[in-house]
Amino acid sequence: MNTTFGGKPHVLILGGGSVGLTTASDLRKTLGSEVAITIVDPRPYMTYAPFLPEVGAGSIDPRNVLAPLRKMLTGTKVVTGAVSQIRSAENTVVVSTEEDVQLEISYDYLVVGLGSVPRLLPIPGLAENAIGFKQVEEAVAVRDRILSSLAEAASTKDPKIRKRLLTFTYVGGGFAGGEAVAEAEDMVRDALRYYPDLHASDIRFVLIDAAPFVFPELTEDQRAYVLNQLRERGVEVKLETFLNSVEDGVIKTSDGDEFESGMLVWNAGVKPNPVLGDDETSDLPVISERGPMMGKLDALADLRVNGTDGPLENVFTGGDCAAVPDLASGEGKFCPPNAQHAVRQGKRIADNIARSVQGRPLVDYYHKNLGVMATLGMYKGVGRLNLADKEIDIRGLPAWVMARSYHVYAMPTFGRKAAVIAGWATNLISRRDIIGIPENSTPRAAFEYAANTGKKK
Repeated sequence: MNTTFGGKPHVLILGGGSVGLTTASDLRKTLGSEVAITIVDPRPYMTYAPFLPEVGAGSIDPRNVLAPLRKMLTGTKVVTGAVSQIRSAENTVVVSTEEDVQLEISYDYLVVGLGSVPRLLPIPGLAENAIGFKQVEEAVAVRDRILSSLAEAASTKDPKIRKRLLTFTYVGGGFAGGEAVAEAEDMVRDALRYYPDLHASDIRFVLIDAAPFVFPELTEDQRAYVLNQLRERGVEVKLETFLNSVEDGVIKTSDGDEFESGMLVWNAGVKPNPVLGDDETSDLPVISERGPMMGKLDALADLRVNGTDGPLENVFTGGDCAAVPDLASGEGKFCPPNAQHAVRQGKRIADNIARSVQGRPLVDYYHKNLGVMATLGMYKGVGRLNLADKEIDIRGLPAWVMARSYHVYAMPTFGRKAAVIAGWATNLISRRDIIGIPENSTPRAAFEYAANTGKKK
């Protein structure tokens, strides 16, 4: 037992996402003050990722998709830092703070919910020129870049510059990439009413994906519907196409196309947090076979990590960094990495830790997927529901309403739910804001300009 916490079992949670936040919250409700809880994350908040496409389209205020960990987890110690070492053999984790201070934290129970990071490919110019779409600051930057490009394009007379500014490229046609480009296109079409010098034909949205279809989680009919929707709205969808390079603002694709683009958004897959796959930073075993589960922690059905010599009795995992058996789908299947499963896995982890503390048997994780839903802009959506062993396809306004309703329900805290709904209501009355603030990334630019007596660097 960890004596540094007054004899109480100490639960250390790595990652403040859906798994970590839910585990900490439910564990506190179940065991109260009988357990000490510490949660570690580089960010002091949880990002509700399903709302990022609407943040990127100006439909939701960025702060309203964030759940502050310290506010939500009363009585839980929150450490803002990055995991640099996991030494499960010693029941110890090393955390690096922003000031580069190394903290050694011991534990009785460890929960690994470190999530995933973008999976980059060795494409020339990709790392230097692209932007991801996994964090709220990235979604905000994409929105600001697009809106600023509209304003700049309307102010220039150079057709080449205008064409580049008004070309927006997205790579990845899964739910994250497909929703992002659809919502962004909807925002631009709405904003054009304020730009008499610009026409819809001036705008070019390009979506690139190596697969022969978009939204792989949907049925074939629904995929065709989404593809038709995007193309009808002017989005140029390049399927079975690879990004060859993105250097000096020039996009080159495997179909021989070459064009200048003012922005490239990368949404082509994720991989488990790299801390887990490095022997020098973690001694937890990961799946080494090539495939979609490669690099993930091998989770047992009860969400304990499966070690080389059997279960690690005090180490649990879930979410994007874990290969969790999907008992509802049959043998050999794994749970998809989405918020629906992550939240429920967090609840099961909390319950199983409580059971372990109390000496009761653990319970396996079982959840039947409720379906998938996506918004494609205002009043447009698509989805598939699993109800009573039947799959029901929905599209259009009903799908849009159901997607928004579910995500409001799933968004943590009543205050955030109310703020999101209030923002939507305001947009219906006054329409979305069309102001882009690219200086968000360089807030001292104006001050430095003044300090240099009006001379630009």
